[in-house]
Amino acid sequence: MHATLRIAMNDKVFVRDPEQTELGRSIISEGVRLIDELGFEQFTFKKLASEINSTEASVYRYFENKHKLLLYLTAWYWAWLDFQIDFHTNNVTDPEHKLKIIIQIITDSTRYNLDFLPVNKAALHRIVICESSKAYLTKSVDADNKEGLFKNYKALCHKVALLVLAISPGYPYAHALVSTLLEAAHQQVFFAAHLPSLTEVRVTDNDYTQMGSFLEHLVFKAIK
Repeated sequence: MHATLRIAMNDKVFVRDPEQTELGRSIISEGVRLIDELGFEQFTFKKLASEINSTEASVYRYFENKHKLLLYLTAWYWAWLDFQIDFHTNNVTDPEHKLKIIIQIITDSTRYNLDFLPVNKAALHRIVICESSKAYLTKSVDADNKEGLFKNYKALCHKVALLVLAISPGYPYAHALVSTLLEAAHQQVFFAAHLPSLTEVRVTDNDYTQMGSFLEHLVFKAIK
């Protein structure tokens, strides 16, 4: 599927909107590739500038620092996931069936990929698995939250929480459950790959079947 999707981003996360220029779009696409390849700790704007045949100063004209770039990428991911959920559940009326579809999309977003922008979605998914918690596990989290930089994540959590309440109106921990679901979808995959003694879940050849089964069990056992 080929189309153009414009995801509205909080302008507090960037200095200049990267989607407005060819250089900005290169910063995003190559930034995704390089963070996926090197890891966030080893990633620098100097290395990124070298990859896009530009200068480090030019990258700073778009993003104040690499933390803001990570915030941009993760916020974009959550908005993209939100859009996929709307697209794939548009005609689904049964709330339990809809929640099961959403769990599968959250588990393996690349399987349901709608190819709208020239970003490697599989690489972005891996970045979210390995690096997304670093966007908010910082001393600046309160200030970033006040600026609305986690709005996309919170909006997605709220949307799914409302569905949980539609299934089980008396359930008292809907947002806690959904935020746990979103985090577990990445944490358990990370554990399976790097700290396997911490989880029974196994992911082989990008097969997230066990992950989806675990998350479905987690959610429906809680709300039922």
